[in-house]
Amino acid sequence: MKLLIISNYYNPEIGAAPSRISMLAEGLSELGNKVNIVCPLPNYPFGKIFDGYKNKLSFKEILGSVQINRYWIYPSVSGNVIQRVLSMFSFSVSQLLYIFEYKKIKNADWIIIQNSPLLVSLFAIAIFGKINKKIALNISDLWPMSALELGAIKKGKFYSLLECIEQYNYKKSKLIIGQSEEILQHVNGFVDKPVFLYRNLQKNNNNFVKNKASGTFKIIYAGLLGLAQGVYEIIQNIDFKELGVEFHIYGQGNESEIIKEYIAQNPLCNVFYLGAISKNNIQEILPSFHASIVPLKTSIKGAVPSKIFELAQYNVPILFCGGGEGADIVNSLGLGYVSEPANYVMLKKNISKIKNLSTEKYTQLLKNCESAVKNNFDFNEQLKQLQLVLSKK
Repeated sequence: MKLLIISNYYNPEIGAAPSRISMLAEGLSELGNKVNIVCPLPNYPFGKIFDGYKNKLSFKEILGSVQINRYWIYPSVSGNVIQRVLSMFSFSVSQLLYIFEYKKIKNADWIIIQNSPLLVSLFAIAIFGKINKKIALNISDLWPMSALELGAIKKGKFYSLLECIEQYNYKKSKLIIGQSEEILQHVNGFVDKPVFLYRNLQKNNNNFVKNKASGTFKIIYAGLLGLAQGVYEIIQNIDFKELGVEFHIYGQGNESEIIKEYIAQNPLCNVFYLGAISKNNIQEILPSFHASIVPLKTSIKGAVPSKIFELAQYNVPILFCGGGEGADIVNSLGLGYVSEPANYVMLKKNISKIKNLSTEKYTQLLKNCESAVKNNFDFNEQLKQLQLVLSKK
């Protein structure tokens, strides 16, 4: 098949969003499809255009066997709503330069459009959808509802406008691809469309850790340091030194600076900030940690952190702070322990509990992770099923 994927994120950017789309594109290409990507010049999560891509309106390259078409964006990771909207709007407009590849748009068997940001998907559907109506909407989170639940926006005229865009995107799509059951159920409340559950699974590997590492009990967080995660509040409310554990933080985001300031003011707190790190490097160091915190500051409908699947791949037990489908997965498969969002008393108890497990019980957690990967989180099988759905529609 000829597949066109439009996304606001792509490699070499860092984080769950670029990882998800990059693995999707690479996987579909490996199955024999011809895949073209339309995305911005790389800038996420730093809010700056990466070296090698600066001062360009557009840039074409091939990574693996995927053709990538990058276009200018006004980069921003600011908490200011106006600046973020301007950033989304800039790429929403510049992606239209791909209209000069008219034949590729028209001849695509599917146009897979990442949703959100809503503005990007709206423009892509409105313009490219007029040339080719075979739109598959790939939904990773439920905007604008997620922003409302996080307190980033409030109900009003702007929120109502975003809801209208959301429903328009659903209506104009032929297929809905969602990363959680909650997302698919939400969409079915508005439109009757074929749906496919496509979780942000990791490529299969056999790098399983078989037993508990020696030395100080070490916990890792690797990911976006933003409003939704609330890592800063965790280090404010949990005394890791008192618990006798180390907490290592890798990532970048709005909270990076205040986390560094906190550690500088509390040098003996047993919290270490190591900055941003590539996906490959993270996967190399994950097996050396005893557990990982996977936090959501508040329960967000449809949100299932992709870290759950990555950590299971590397047999790292999970301390999940959140509710909904993510909590159900961790509990039902025995991947670790769950506490409610911002329930630091329960999180502290869970940290103490997992640290003091017997070798036998800790090893059982590792076995549960391995079993989940083999029986529930098979990336290759999921990709084959998606290929089957796309080829039939």
